[in-house]
Amino acid sequence: MRIIICGAGQVGYGIAERLAAEHNDVAVIDTAPALVQVVRDTLDARGYVGHGAHPDVLAEAGAEQADMLIAVTHFDEVNMVACQVAHSLFNVPTKIARVRSQAYLSPHWQDLFSSEHMPIDVVISPEIEVGEMVLRRIALPGASDVVRFADGEIVLVGIECREDCPVVDTPLSQLTELFPDLGATVVGILRGGQLTIARSHDHILTGDIAYVVAARSQVKRTLGLFGHEEPEAGRIVIAGGGSIGLYVARQMEQRSLRAKVRVIEPNRDRANLIADRLKRAIVLNGSALDQTLLEEADIGSTDLLVALTNDDQANILSSVMAKRLGCRSSLTLINNANYQSFAHTLGIDAFVDPRSITISRVLQHVRRGRIRAVHSIQNGAAEIIEAEALETSPLVGSAIRDLALPPTLRIGGIMRGGQYLRPDGTTRIRAKDRVVIFAAASAVRQVEQMFRVSLEFF
Repeated sequence: MRIIICGAGQVGYGIAERLAAEHNDVAVIDTAPALVQVVRDTLDARGYVGHGAHPDVLAEAGAEQADMLIAVTHFDEVNMVACQVAHSLFNVPTKIARVRSQAYLSPHWQDLFSSEHMPIDVVISPEIEVGEMVLRRIALPGASDVVRFADGEIVLVGIECREDCPVVDTPLSQLTELFPDLGATVVGILRGGQLTIARSHDHILTGDIAYVVAARSQVKRTLGLFGHEEPEAGRIVIAGGGSIGLYVARQMEQRSLRAKVRVIEPNRDRANLIADRLKRAIVLNGSALDQTLLEEADIGSTDLLVALTNDDQANILSSVMAKRLGCRSSLTLINNANYQSFAHTLGIDAFVDPRSITISRVLQHVRRGRIRAVHSIQNGAAEIIEAEALETSPLVGSAIRDLALPPTLRIGGIMRGGQYLRPDGTTRIRAKDRVVIFAAASAVRQVEQMFRVSLEFF
Protein backbone atom coordinates (compact mmCIF):
# COMPACT_ATOMS: atom_id res chain seq x y z
CA MET A 1 0.00 0.00 0.00
CA ARG A 2 1.40 3.43 -0.95
CA ILE A 3 0.69 6.03 1.71
CA ILE A 4 1.64 9.70 2.01
CA ILE A 5 1.64 11.24 5.50
CA CYS A 6 1.61 15.04 5.82
CA GLY A 7 3.09 15.94 9.18
CA ALA A 8 6.05 14.35 10.98
CA GLY A 9 5.08 15.29 14.54
CA GLN A 10 4.28 12.75 17.24
CA VAL A 11 1.15 11.45 15.51
CA GLY A 12 2.55 11.52 11.97
CA TYR A 13 5.76 9.81 13.04
CA GLY A 14 3.81 7.20 15.03
CA ILE A 15 1.62 6.36 12.05
CA ALA A 16 4.63 6.19 9.73
CA GLU A 17 6.49 3.96 12.16
CA ARG A 18 3.60 1.51 12.34
CA LEU A 19 2.89 1.41 8.61
CA ALA A 20 6.54 1.21 7.56
CA ALA A 21 7.07 -1.73 9.93
CA GLU A 22 4.26 -3.50 8.08
CA HIS A 23 6.15 -3.04 4.79
CA ASN A 24 3.93 -0.36 3.30
CA ASP A 25 5.46 2.17 0.93
CA VAL A 26 5.41 5.27 3.16
CA ALA A 27 6.36 8.87 2.34
CA VAL A 28 6.35 11.60 5.00
CA ILE A 29 6.18 15.34 4.30
CA ASP A 30 6.97 18.11 6.79
CA THR A 31 8.24 21.68 6.66
CA ALA A 32 10.75 20.99 9.47
CA PRO A 33 14.00 19.55 8.08
CA ALA A 34 14.97 18.12 11.48
CA LEU A 35 11.75 16.07 11.74
CA VAL A 36 12.13 14.79 8.19
CA GLN A 37 15.71 13.77 8.91
CA VAL A 38 14.56 11.74 11.92
CA VAL A 39 12.12 9.89 9.65
CA ARG A 40 14.89 9.17 7.15
CA ASP A 41 17.31 8.02 9.84
CA THR A 42 14.99 5.80 11.89
CA LEU A 43 12.24 4.48 9.61
CA ASP A 44 12.01 2.53 6.37
CA ALA A 45 10.22 5.50 4.84
CA ARG A 46 10.95 8.36 2.47
CA GLY A 47 11.06 11.89 3.86
CA TYR A 48 10.39 15.14 1.99
CA VAL A 49 10.88 18.69 3.24
CA GLY A 50 8.06 20.90 2.05
CA HIS A 51 4.50 22.06 2.46
CA GLY A 52 2.06 19.14 2.53
CA ALA A 53 -0.60 21.02 0.56
CA HIS A 54 1.68 22.11 -2.30
CA PRO A 55 1.13 20.14 -5.54
CA ASP A 56 4.83 19.95 -6.41
CA VAL A 57 5.70 18.48 -3.01
CA LEU A 58 2.89 15.95 -3.19
CA ALA A 59 3.96 15.00 -6.70
CA GLU A 60 7.56 14.47 -5.55
CA ALA A 61 6.29 12.25 -2.73
CA GLY A 62 4.47 10.05 -5.26
CA ALA A 63 0.88 11.25 -5.03
CA GLU A 64 0.07 10.02 -8.54
CA GLN A 65 0.51 6.41 -7.38
CA ALA A 66 -0.66 6.84 -3.78
CA ASP A 67 -3.50 4.76 -2.34
CA MET A 68 -4.03 7.02 0.65
CA LEU A 69 -3.12 10.44 2.03
CA ILE A 70 -3.11 11.05 5.79
CA ALA A 71 -2.87 14.74 6.74
CA VAL A 72 -1.99 15.24 10.40
CA THR A 73 -0.05 18.52 10.47
CA HIS A 74 -0.71 20.97 13.31
CA PHE A 75 -2.86 23.16 11.03
CA ASP A 76 -6.42 22.23 10.08
CA GLU A 77 -6.35 24.30 6.92
CA VAL A 78 -3.18 22.63 5.65
CA ASN A 79 -4.70 19.20 6.28
CA MET A 80 -7.91 20.12 4.48
CA VAL A 81 -6.21 21.68 1.46
CA ALA A 82 -3.78 18.75 1.20
CA CYS A 83 -6.77 16.41 0.86
CA GLN A 84 -8.39 18.68 -1.72
CA VAL A 85 -5.21 18.86 -3.82
CA ALA A 86 -4.68 15.09 -3.50
CA HIS A 87 -8.21 14.55 -4.82
CA SER A 88 -8.36 17.20 -7.54
CA LEU A 89 -4.90 16.80 -9.05
CA PHE A 90 -3.83 13.25 -8.21
CA ASN A 91 -7.09 11.34 -7.70
CA VAL A 92 -5.87 9.76 -4.46
CA PRO A 93 -8.60 7.24 -3.50
CA THR A 94 -8.65 7.74 0.30
CA LYS A 95 -8.02 10.98 2.18
CA ILE A 96 -7.85 11.27 5.98
CA ALA A 97 -7.49 14.62 7.75
CA ARG A 98 -7.04 15.62 11.37
CA VAL A 99 -9.29 18.62 12.09
CA ARG A 100 -9.09 20.19 15.53
CA SER A 101 -11.32 23.25 15.30
CA GLN A 102 -14.88 22.49 16.33
CA ALA A 103 -16.02 25.36 14.08
CA TYR A 104 -15.49 23.06 11.08
CA LEU A 105 -17.20 20.12 12.78
CA SER A 106 -20.51 21.71 13.75
CA PRO A 107 -23.49 19.59 12.60
CA HIS A 108 -24.78 22.72 10.90
CA TRP A 109 -21.92 22.42 8.38
CA GLN A 110 -21.98 18.63 8.04
CA ASP A 111 -21.99 18.78 4.23
CA LEU A 112 -18.63 20.54 4.13
CA PHE A 113 -16.61 17.32 4.01
CA SER A 114 -18.23 15.65 1.02
CA SER A 115 -17.12 14.72 -2.48
CA GLU A 116 -19.03 17.70 -3.90
CA HIS A 117 -17.33 20.20 -1.59
CA MET A 118 -14.17 19.24 0.31
CA PRO A 119 -13.46 15.58 -0.51
CA ILE A 120 -12.19 14.21 2.80
CA ASP A 121 -13.18 10.60 3.38
CA VAL A 122 -12.40 10.51 7.11
CA VAL A 123 -12.23 13.49 9.47
CA ILE A 124 -10.55 12.83 12.80
CA SER A 125 -11.05 15.21 15.73
CA PRO A 126 -8.45 14.44 18.44
CA GLU A 127 -10.34 16.56 20.94
CA ILE A 128 -13.53 14.54 20.53
CA GLU A 129 -11.70 11.19 20.42
CA VAL A 130 -9.70 11.98 23.57
CA GLY A 131 -12.71 13.54 25.27
CA GLU A 132 -14.77 10.39 24.69
CA MET A 133 -11.96 8.24 26.08
CA VAL A 134 -11.86 10.41 29.21
CA LEU A 135 -15.63 10.08 29.63
CA ARG A 136 -15.41 6.28 29.33
CA ARG A 137 -12.68 6.17 31.95
CA ILE A 138 -14.72 8.37 34.30
CA ALA A 139 -17.70 6.05 33.88
CA LEU A 140 -15.62 2.95 34.75
CA PRO A 141 -13.39 3.74 37.74
CA GLY A 142 -10.78 1.05 38.23
CA ALA A 143 -10.15 0.49 34.52
CA SER A 144 -6.81 1.64 33.12
CA ASP A 145 -8.06 1.42 29.53
CA VAL A 146 -11.59 1.34 28.09
CA VAL A 147 -12.47 0.72 24.43
CA ARG A 148 -15.92 -0.07 23.07
CA PHE A 149 -16.75 -2.30 20.09
CA ALA A 150 -19.86 -3.67 18.34
CA ASP A 151 -21.93 -0.53 18.89
CA GLY A 152 -20.82 -0.41 22.50
CA GLU A 153 -21.97 -3.94 23.38
CA ILE A 154 -18.44 -5.36 23.71
CA VAL A 155 -15.87 -3.58 25.88
CA LEU A 156 -12.13 -4.02 26.31
CA VAL A 157 -10.89 -2.97 29.75
CA GLY A 158 -7.36 -2.85 31.10
CA ILE A 159 -7.33 -3.82 34.80
CA GLU A 160 -4.41 -3.32 37.18
CA CYS A 161 -4.01 -6.36 39.43
CA ARG A 162 -3.09 -5.12 42.89
CA GLU A 163 -2.10 -7.10 45.97
CA ASP A 164 -5.74 -7.40 47.00
CA CYS A 165 -6.79 -8.78 43.60
CA PRO A 166 -8.84 -11.95 44.35
CA VAL A 167 -7.78 -13.77 41.18
CA VAL A 168 -3.99 -13.41 41.57
CA ASP A 169 -2.20 -16.75 41.02
CA THR A 170 -5.37 -18.33 39.62
CA PRO A 171 -5.02 -20.07 36.22
CA LEU A 172 -7.22 -18.43 33.62
CA SER A 173 -8.81 -21.79 32.79
CA GLN A 174 -9.95 -22.03 36.42
CA LEU A 175 -11.61 -18.61 36.19
CA THR A 176 -13.85 -19.98 33.47
CA GLU A 177 -14.77 -22.92 35.68
CA LEU A 178 -15.43 -20.72 38.73
CA PHE A 179 -17.55 -18.20 36.81
CA PRO A 180 -19.13 -20.05 33.87
CA ASP A 181 -21.78 -17.37 33.38
CA LEU A 182 -19.28 -14.49 33.25
CA GLY A 183 -19.27 -12.92 29.80
CA ALA A 184 -15.58 -12.00 29.83
CA THR A 185 -12.28 -13.30 28.44
CA VAL A 186 -8.74 -12.34 29.48
CA VAL A 187 -6.95 -11.76 26.17
CA GLY A 188 -3.67 -10.09 27.13
CA ILE A 189 -1.31 -9.59 30.07
CA LEU A 190 1.17 -6.74 30.54
CA ARG A 191 3.92 -7.81 32.92
CA GLY A 192 7.18 -5.97 33.51
CA GLY A 193 6.68 -3.88 30.41
CA GLN A 194 6.13 -6.95 28.19
CA LEU A 195 2.73 -7.57 26.61
CA THR A 196 1.76 -11.19 25.89
CA ILE A 197 -1.33 -12.89 24.49
CA ALA A 198 -3.13 -14.67 27.35
CA ARG A 199 -3.48 -18.45 27.29
CA SER A 200 -5.61 -20.73 29.45
CA HIS A 201 -2.63 -21.98 31.49
CA ASP A 202 -1.42 -18.44 32.35
CA HIS A 203 -1.67 -16.98 35.85
CA ILE A 204 -2.36 -13.38 36.83
CA LEU A 205 0.36 -11.94 39.10
CA THR A 206 0.40 -8.89 41.34
CA GLY A 207 1.40 -5.85 39.31
CA ASP A 208 0.06 -7.22 36.02
CA ILE A 209 -2.35 -5.31 33.84
CA ALA A 210 -4.92 -7.73 32.46
CA TYR A 211 -6.72 -6.86 29.23
CA VAL A 212 -10.21 -8.29 29.34
CA VAL A 213 -12.90 -8.38 26.64
CA ALA A 214 -16.37 -8.43 28.18
CA ALA A 215 -20.03 -7.93 27.40
CA ARG A 216 -21.09 -4.39 28.32
CA SER A 217 -23.44 -5.72 30.97
CA GLN A 218 -20.61 -7.69 32.59
CA VAL A 219 -17.90 -5.00 32.80
CA LYS A 220 -18.56 -3.80 36.34
CA ARG A 221 -18.86 -7.38 37.60
CA THR A 222 -15.55 -8.19 35.90
CA LEU A 223 -13.84 -5.20 37.54
CA GLY A 224 -15.21 -6.39 40.90
CA LEU A 225 -13.78 -9.89 40.42
CA PHE A 226 -10.37 -8.29 39.92
CA GLY A 227 -10.73 -6.27 43.12
CA HIS A 228 -11.90 -2.98 41.64
CA GLU A 229 -15.20 -1.89 43.13
CA GLU A 230 -14.46 1.81 43.26
CA PRO A 231 -17.60 3.96 43.29
CA GLU A 232 -18.18 6.40 40.45
CA ALA A 233 -16.76 9.84 41.12
CA GLY A 234 -19.28 12.21 42.70
CA ARG A 235 -16.95 15.23 42.79
CA ILE A 236 -14.64 15.94 39.86
CA VAL A 237 -12.14 18.73 39.24
CA ILE A 238 -11.04 19.28 35.64
CA ALA A 239 -7.68 21.04 35.35
CA GLY A 240 -7.60 22.80 31.98
CA GLY A 241 -10.52 24.34 30.15
CA GLY A 242 -9.19 23.93 26.62
CA SER A 243 -11.05 22.10 23.87
CA ILE A 244 -10.86 18.72 25.60
CA GLY A 245 -11.67 20.01 29.07
CA LEU A 246 -14.68 21.97 27.85
CA TYR A 247 -15.90 19.02 25.75
CA VAL A 248 -15.74 16.67 28.75
CA ALA A 249 -17.52 19.12 31.06
CA ARG A 250 -20.27 19.88 28.51
CA GLN A 251 -20.85 16.21 27.73
CA MET A 252 -21.16 15.41 31.43
CA GLU A 253 -23.90 18.03 31.66
CA GLN A 254 -25.65 16.98 28.47
CA ARG A 255 -25.61 13.31 29.49
CA SER A 256 -27.01 14.26 32.90
CA LEU A 257 -24.14 12.70 34.86
CA ARG A 258 -24.64 13.38 38.54
CA ALA A 259 -21.06 14.34 39.41
CA LYS A 260 -20.42 17.84 40.68
CA VAL A 261 -17.81 19.39 38.38
CA ARG A 262 -15.35 22.22 38.89
CA VAL A 263 -13.11 23.48 36.07
CA ILE A 264 -9.81 25.29 36.64
CA GLU A 265 -8.63 27.49 33.74
CA PRO A 266 -5.66 29.92 33.96
CA ASN A 267 -6.72 32.26 31.13
CA ARG A 268 -9.34 34.73 32.36
CA ASP A 269 -11.04 35.25 28.98
CA ARG A 270 -11.20 31.50 28.39
CA ALA A 271 -12.54 30.96 31.91
CA ASN A 272 -15.34 33.47 31.24
CA LEU A 273 -16.19 31.75 27.94
CA ILE A 274 -16.35 28.34 29.66
CA ALA A 275 -18.55 29.73 32.42
CA ASP A 276 -20.97 31.02 29.78
CA ARG A 277 -21.16 27.63 28.04
CA LEU A 278 -21.58 25.47 31.14
CA LYS A 279 -24.82 25.44 33.11
CA ARG A 280 -23.94 23.71 36.37
CA ALA A 281 -20.16 23.43 36.61
CA ILE A 282 -18.21 25.94 38.69
CA VAL A 283 -15.33 27.61 36.83
CA LEU A 284 -12.27 28.87 38.72
CA ASN A 285 -9.73 31.19 37.12
CA GLY A 286 -6.16 30.29 38.06
CA SER A 287 -3.48 27.62 37.90
CA ALA A 288 -4.06 24.00 38.92
CA LEU A 289 -0.51 24.18 40.37
CA ASP A 290 -1.64 26.79 42.89
CA GLN A 291 -2.23 24.97 46.18
CA THR A 292 -4.51 27.73 47.47
CA LEU A 293 -6.71 27.45 44.37
CA LEU A 294 -6.85 23.68 44.67
CA GLU A 295 -7.98 24.03 48.25
CA GLU A 296 -10.59 26.56 47.10
CA ALA A 297 -11.80 23.90 44.66
CA ASP A 298 -12.21 21.60 47.69
CA ILE A 299 -9.65 19.17 46.34
CA GLY A 300 -9.40 17.37 49.66
CA SER A 301 -12.93 15.96 49.29
CA THR A 302 -12.72 15.48 45.50
CA ASP A 303 -13.03 11.96 44.10
CA LEU A 304 -11.20 12.56 40.82
CA LEU A 305 -8.84 15.15 39.33
CA VAL A 306 -8.80 15.07 35.53
CA ALA A 307 -5.75 16.96 34.25
CA LEU A 308 -6.32 18.03 30.63
CA THR A 309 -4.04 20.99 29.93
CA ASN A 310 -1.72 21.12 26.91
CA ASP A 311 1.33 20.83 29.20
CA ASP A 312 2.35 17.31 30.26
CA GLN A 313 4.44 18.57 33.15
CA ALA A 314 1.61 20.73 34.49
CA ASN A 315 -0.77 17.77 34.22
CA ILE A 316 1.60 15.47 36.08
CA LEU A 317 2.47 17.95 38.82
CA SER A 318 -1.14 19.02 39.40
CA SER A 319 -2.15 15.36 39.69
CA VAL A 320 0.60 14.64 42.22
CA MET A 321 -0.26 17.76 44.22
CA ALA A 322 -3.98 16.96 44.21
CA LYS A 323 -3.36 13.44 45.53
CA ARG A 324 -1.18 14.77 48.33
CA LEU A 325 -3.90 17.25 49.27
CA GLY A 326 -6.41 14.44 49.68
CA CYS A 327 -7.93 13.86 46.21
CA ARG A 328 -8.91 10.18 45.95
CA SER A 329 -7.68 9.50 42.39
CA SER A 330 -6.33 11.12 39.23
CA LEU A 331 -6.66 10.77 35.47
CA THR A 332 -3.92 12.57 33.58
CA LEU A 333 -3.41 13.53 29.94
CA ILE A 334 0.19 12.68 28.97
CA ASN A 335 1.56 13.00 25.43
CA ASN A 336 5.21 12.19 26.09
CA ALA A 337 5.83 8.42 26.16
CA ASN A 338 8.86 8.94 28.42
CA TYR A 339 6.64 10.48 31.08
CA GLN A 340 4.07 7.72 30.72
CA SER A 341 6.62 5.10 31.70
CA PHE A 342 6.95 6.42 35.26
CA ALA A 343 3.52 7.97 35.80
CA HIS A 344 2.39 5.23 38.20
CA THR A 345 5.51 5.59 40.36
CA LEU A 346 4.45 9.19 41.03
CA GLY A 347 1.06 8.09 42.28
CA ILE A 348 -0.88 8.87 39.12
CA ASP A 349 -3.72 6.38 38.95
CA ALA A 350 -4.35 6.43 35.20
CA PHE A 351 -3.31 8.39 32.14
CA VAL A 352 -4.70 9.08 28.68
CA ASP A 353 -2.41 8.99 25.63
CA PRO A 354 -3.78 11.31 22.89
CA ARG A 355 -1.19 10.15 20.38
CA SER A 356 -2.20 6.50 20.71
CA ILE A 357 -5.89 7.36 20.46
CA THR A 358 -5.42 9.35 17.25
CA ILE A 359 -3.17 6.70 15.70
CA SER A 360 -5.73 4.01 16.52
CA ARG A 361 -8.43 6.01 14.77
CA VAL A 362 -6.28 6.33 11.64
CA LEU A 363 -5.34 2.65 11.62
CA GLN A 364 -9.02 1.72 11.59
CA HIS A 365 -9.17 3.09 8.04
CA VAL A 366 -5.77 1.79 6.94
CA ARG A 367 -6.48 -1.82 7.86
CA ARG A 368 -7.72 -3.94 4.96
CA GLY A 369 -10.62 -6.33 5.07
CA ARG A 370 -13.93 -5.88 6.86
CA ILE A 371 -12.29 -4.06 9.77
CA ARG A 372 -14.79 -2.01 11.77
CA ALA A 373 -12.62 -0.70 14.61
CA VAL A 374 -9.00 -0.74 15.80
CA HIS A 375 -7.33 0.29 19.04
CA SER A 376 -3.58 0.29 19.56
CA ILE A 377 -2.28 -1.18 22.84
CA GLN A 378 0.99 -0.28 24.57
CA ASN A 379 2.50 1.87 21.80
CA GLY A 380 1.69 -0.63 19.08
CA ALA A 381 2.74 -3.85 20.82
CA ALA A 382 -0.74 -5.19 20.05
CA GLU A 383 -4.05 -4.18 18.53
CA ILE A 384 -7.61 -4.96 19.50
CA ILE A 385 -9.56 -5.31 16.27
CA GLU A 386 -13.26 -5.66 15.48
CA ALA A 387 -14.00 -7.27 12.11
CA GLU A 388 -16.97 -8.72 10.28
CA ALA A 389 -16.71 -12.34 9.15
CA LEU A 390 -17.60 -13.09 5.52
CA GLU A 391 -18.74 -16.37 3.97
CA THR A 392 -15.25 -16.84 2.51
CA SER A 393 -13.36 -16.16 5.75
CA PRO A 394 -11.22 -19.12 6.89
CA LEU A 395 -12.65 -18.57 10.38
CA VAL A 396 -16.20 -19.43 9.34
CA GLY A 397 -17.62 -22.90 9.91
CA SER A 398 -14.99 -24.71 11.97
CA ALA A 399 -14.76 -24.90 15.74
CA ILE A 400 -12.22 -22.42 17.09
CA ARG A 401 -10.09 -25.25 18.51
CA ASP A 402 -9.72 -26.65 14.98
CA LEU A 403 -8.66 -23.39 13.32
CA ALA A 404 -4.99 -23.70 14.32
CA LEU A 405 -4.86 -20.01 15.18
CA PRO A 406 -1.36 -18.69 15.97
CA PRO A 407 -0.48 -18.01 19.63
CA THR A 408 -0.01 -14.33 18.72
CA LEU A 409 -3.76 -13.65 18.64
CA ARG A 410 -6.84 -14.49 20.68
CA ILE A 411 -10.54 -14.14 19.95
CA GLY A 412 -12.07 -12.19 22.82
CA GLY A 413 -15.75 -11.83 21.94
CA ILE A 414 -18.36 -12.33 19.23
CA MET A 415 -21.49 -10.32 18.51
CA ARG A 416 -24.14 -12.30 16.64
CA GLY A 417 -27.55 -10.89 15.86
CA GLY A 418 -27.21 -8.35 18.66
CA GLN A 419 -26.21 -11.00 21.22
CA TYR A 420 -22.79 -11.31 22.89
CA LEU A 421 -21.05 -14.70 22.79
CA ARG A 422 -18.05 -15.62 24.90
CA PRO A 423 -15.92 -17.80 22.63
CA ASP A 424 -14.54 -21.18 23.67
CA GLY A 425 -12.99 -24.07 21.79
CA THR A 426 -16.35 -25.34 20.54
CA THR A 427 -17.60 -22.01 19.20
CA ARG A 428 -18.12 -21.81 15.44
CA ILE A 429 -17.95 -18.39 13.84
CA ARG A 430 -20.68 -17.64 11.31
CA ALA A 431 -20.83 -15.23 8.41
CA LYS A 432 -21.78 -11.69 9.50
CA ASP A 433 -20.52 -12.27 13.05
CA ARG A 434 -18.64 -9.30 14.45
CA VAL A 435 -15.47 -10.72 15.96
CA VAL A 436 -13.21 -8.91 18.47
CA ILE A 437 -9.61 -10.12 18.31
CA PHE A 438 -6.60 -9.21 20.45
CA ALA A 439 -3.52 -9.53 18.21
CA ALA A 440 0.19 -8.95 18.69
CA ALA A 441 1.66 -6.52 16.16
CA SER A 442 3.21 -9.42 14.24
CA ALA A 443 -0.24 -11.00 13.73
CA VAL A 444 -2.12 -7.94 12.44
CA ARG A 445 -1.53 -8.79 8.77
CA GLN A 446 -2.86 -12.28 9.37
CA VAL A 447 -6.03 -10.85 10.94
CA GLU A 448 -6.49 -8.62 7.89
CA GLN A 449 -6.22 -11.64 5.60
CA MET A 450 -8.83 -13.51 7.64
CA PHE A 451 -11.41 -10.80 6.96
CA ARG A 452 -10.61 -9.76 3.40
CA VAL A 453 -13.06 -10.27 0.55
CA SER A 454 -11.78 -13.06 -1.68
CA LEU A 455 -12.64 -13.52 -5.36
CA GLU A 456 -14.86 -16.46 -4.37
CA PHE A 457 -17.20 -13.94 -2.75
CA PHE A 458 -18.30 -12.49 -6.11
